Amino acid sequence: MILAEGAPIEIGSQTVVRENVVIRAVPGHPVRIGNNVLIGPGSALNGCTIEDEVFLATRVTVFHDASVKRQAEVRINGIVHVATVVPEGATVPINWIAVGDPAQMFSPERHDEIWAVLRPLNFPVRAYGVERGPGDYADMREITRRVVRSAQMHRSDGLA
Repeated sequence: MILAEGAPIEIGSQTVVRENVVIRAVPGHPVRIGNNVLIGPGSALNGCTIEDEVFLATRVTVFHDASVKRQAEVRINGIVHVATVVPEGATVPINWIAVGDPAQMFSPERHDEIWAVLRPLNFPVRAYGVERGPGDYADMREITRRVVRSAQMHRSDGLA
C-alpha cells in the first residue's frame, strides 16, 4: 500500500517492493526510496529516506525522518526509529532497534537504554506535531483527532 497523504513518495528504478508493505508519506515527511532497493514483505516505511542498494528484510519498520544510507541492511523485524541515521554499509541485526544519529544498535531487552536515546527525539512531535505531556504521556486524544481530521480531508478522493 502506497499512501501519499500530503507529501510525495519517490521510488527509484530496479526497486522491489514485496507483498503487504506500507509506504506512507505525510505532511512534512516525504518518502524517498533509491535505486536497487529490496523491501521485504510486511515492512512499513513512514516519512523516511532509503538510499540506493539497501536491503530491508521481512517486517522491517522505518520511522519518520530516519535515513538508511547506501548499501546498509536492516534484517528481519529490525526497527529504524525516528530521526535515526543508519550509516552506509551498516547492518541492523535481526530484531534489533537502531536509534540516533549516527545509529546506536540495541537488542530489544535494552529498553531503558533505547528510551534514553529515543526520548529526546520526541516521536509524537515529529510524527503528529503534538508535545508529550507530564510523565512522558503522549496525548492520544489530540493525536487521534489530528489523524482522523487528516483522513477526513480525503473523503472525496473517489478511491474505493
